[in-house]
Amino acid sequence: MEFNLGTVHEVVSAAVPERECLVWRDRRLTYAEVTDRSRRLAGCLHAAGLGCRVEREGLLGHQSGQDHLALYLHNGNEYIEGMLGAFKSRVAPFNVNYRYVTEELRYLLADAGAGAVLYHSAFAPVLAEVLPDLPRPRLLLQVADDSGNGLLPGALDYEAALAGAPAGPPLVDPSPDDLYILYTGGTTGMPKGVLWRQHDIFMAAMGGRSLGSWQVTTSYDEIAGKAAAGGLRMMILPPLMHGAAQWAGFIGMAAGGTLIFPDEVRRLDAADVWRTIARERANTVTVVGDAMARPLIEELEGGGHDASSLIGFGNGGAMLNPALKQRLIDRLPNLIVSDSMGSSETGAQATHVSVKGGVQTGTFVPGPGAVVVDEALERLLAPGHDGTGWLAQAGWVTLGYLGDEAKTARTFPVIQGVRYAIPGDRARWLAGGEIELLGRDAVTINSGGEKIFAEEVEQAISGHPAVQDVIVVGRPCERWGNEVVALVQLSDGASTTPDDLEAHAARSVARYKLPKAWIFLPFIERSPSGKADYRWARRQVGA
Repeated sequence: MEFNLGTVHEVVSAAVPERECLVWRDRRLTYAEVTDRSRRLAGCLHAAGLGCRVEREGLLGHQSGQDHLALYLHNGNEYIEGMLGAFKSRVAPFNVNYRYVTEELRYLLADAGAGAVLYHSAFAPVLAEVLPDLPRPRLLLQVADDSGNGLLPGALDYEAALAGAPAGPPLVDPSPDDLYILYTGGTTGMPKGVLWRQHDIFMAAMGGRSLGSWQVTTSYDEIAGKAAAGGLRMMILPPLMHGAAQWAGFIGMAAGGTLIFPDEVRRLDAADVWRTIARERANTVTVVGDAMARPLIEELEGGGHDASSLIGFGNGGAMLNPALKQRLIDRLPNLIVSDSMGSSETGAQATHVSVKGGVQTGTFVPGPGAVVVDEALERLLAPGHDGTGWLAQAGWVTLGYLGDEAKTARTFPVIQGVRYAIPGDRARWLAGGEIELLGRDAVTINSGGEKIFAEEVEQAISGHPAVQDVIVVGRPCERWGNEVVALVQLSDGASTTPDDLEAHAARSVARYKLPKAWIFLPFIERSPSGKADYRWARRQVGA
């Protein structure tokens, strides 16, 4: 059996209609209420003439036969409703980075061919600047907020549009072939729209199989039964414009769980997060890397928060420093800290679990289809191979990049008769069967003939107690070709020296990998999801 994400939610809703699906501030929406609202949105999209125009079987991997809905929103119930409403009308939703300035937004909406935009009023001024340069979207839906911005010309108020839309089941039958589109963050290059069949992404990362055990869901009846048995209360912290947050949210909903957002969703307020966890008795929390985890851990260490309901701390999208994991487990000794490895193009590939007495970072137990291939992309490497290779994934993988046939062919090669997704991560397959993730090749630094993985050096530095955040990049130099440079943000009130940081990092990495220069900055720029912005970092060092 193959699955559609909108139908999955309908099945769960039928099984547990009165259970809370979404909680944010004073909004407590049951599964039945979210189903009604998402159906009404589907009706709005359908009435605007949006939907599927060409079925999947008639298209190449880089092509879309559907209209696209831009989700230009902060976290909240509207984001989840936007995704579900699009799925139920056979419209493909895609994520918009709400930090984009005018030129970046113009590029993204043009590249995606946005047929409709669902956006918060706070973003109306920037959207208004780019709309005259684009084919007019058929539908603009504006979500009221505290910005005070009025409706754009031709836009509909979101709540009014839902209230005026007909209730009832979707007017079209969604297909497992319908698209799920996830735009990459563009922190190393221009964003690309990653195209997934909904069945494939459901199985790869959105609830169709259990992470770790990799047990596969086989029927809608099985989904309904698991939902009826009870679901977790899950705190979602990363912006839903990031794949890790979307995947965690849909995994939770596929199991009948409750998604909880902190009161403050425009920035990370660590005290607010812990207050919300205590108030809502959240069982799990999802983060992206050190940038999110560190302030949470520091706030928890300050005391005064009830975290007794928390049993799981999930991380994905960026590495989590083992020293931070240890501090978290010291505070919550029964906590399970899980790391998931994957990418926009592969879905979840591997996992690692840290518990009291066993904390580690950087090595993962691979799931089905996760392998390492050689430099020439000609053969699979065996566990214990000498040197590094490319992390690859077979099975449920992406169709391609929207509108980019050449990049699709490069990223999804056929090796020995099998199609793989190889988005550019370097890895070693260790003799014991685990995969050691080294980092994205796009940020690898070639210095003095050696390949240095930026993320490996970042991890070595970030464990220093004075370091709040760090990004490592390369810049041209006459002697080495490129030299390693560390951009460092110190914790409030902390002080240290380059020599001290170098001595600390030298305990974890070889000396040739250590930075040749250290730049101390008051603030490290990251994407809203917490991922390192290497384009910004290179500008700081003149690279």
